[in-house]
Amino acid sequence: MKNDLLHIGPITIYGYGLMIAIGIFTAYQVLVRRAEKKRIERSHISSITLWGLLGGFMGAKLLFWITQGNNLIDHPEMIWDLSSGFVVYGGIIGGVLAGYVYCKVKGLSFMEHLDLFVPSIALAQGFGRIGCFLAGCCYGEETNGWFGITFHESEIAPNGVKLIPTQLMESGFSFALFFLLLYAAKRSKTAGVIASLYLLLYSLGRFIIEFYRGDIIRGSVGMLSTSQFISLLVIAIACIIFVSMTYQSMKQRNTAL
Repeated sequence: MKNDLLHIGPITIYGYGLMIAIGIFTAYQVLVRRAEKKRIERSHISSITLWGLLGGFMGAKLLFWITQGNNLIDHPEMIWDLSSGFVVYGGIIGGVLAGYVYCKVKGLSFMEHLDLFVPSIALAQGFGRIGCFLAGCCYGEETNGWFGITFHESEIAPNGVKLIPTQLMESGFSFALFFLLLYAAKRSKTAGVIASLYLLLYSLGRFIIEFYRGDIIRGSVGMLSTSQFISLLVIAIACIIFVSMTYQSMKQRNTAL
C-alpha cells in the first residue's frame, strides 16, 4: 500500500525492492538446503542462480520493452529506467534460458537442475507480488466487493477506489504452488516432471488472474493480454515436456528390465 517504507537519512527503503530482496534470499536458502540433500555441488547452484538472475532481469526488461513498443518511441527515457517496468514471464524465460546455457556448457542435467530450482522460483514470486502490492503496480479492476483494496498514496494504482487485489491473489497462489511443488518433488523420480508441473500450474493460475487485472500497460495479443497469450504457449510446452520426460523414463525402465 505504501512503497516508501523507511527513511534513514538520505537512504529510502522501498517496499518493492525489499520484498524482491527477501524473496531472492529466502528462495536461495531453500534451494541450497535442497541441493545439499541431493548432493548437488553448491558452486553450480550459486552460478546458475547468478546467471539466472541476470538472464531473468534482462528477459523481464526486454519483454516489457516489447509490450511498450509505441510508448518507447514517444518516451525513449523508459529504456534507461532500470528500477521499474518488468514482465514476470520475460524473467522466467530469460532465467530458464540462462540456466540452460550454463548446464549445457558445464555438461549438467538441465532438467534435473530445473526441477530443483522451480519451487524456489515460485517462492520468490510470492514475495515479489507482495512488493507489487506495496508499490501499487499490477493492480486489479475496480470492484464493490468486500475484498477490494483502496490505495491512497500510490504513484501507479488509482487512488481512492476499491480494486481487486490481484497482487495478493497471485502472491497467495505462488506460495501455495511452492508447497505443492515441494510435496511433489519428494515423490517424483522422473526428471522434468516438477518443472512441467510448475509451468503448467503457474500458467493456468496466471491466465485466470489476468482477467481481473486493471492495468492496461502490459499489452495485448488480440483479445488476450500478452501474459495470457504466453500462458497458453507455456501450457503447451509444459505438456510436451511432461509427456516427453515420462516417455523417456518408461523407455529406460523397460530397457533395464
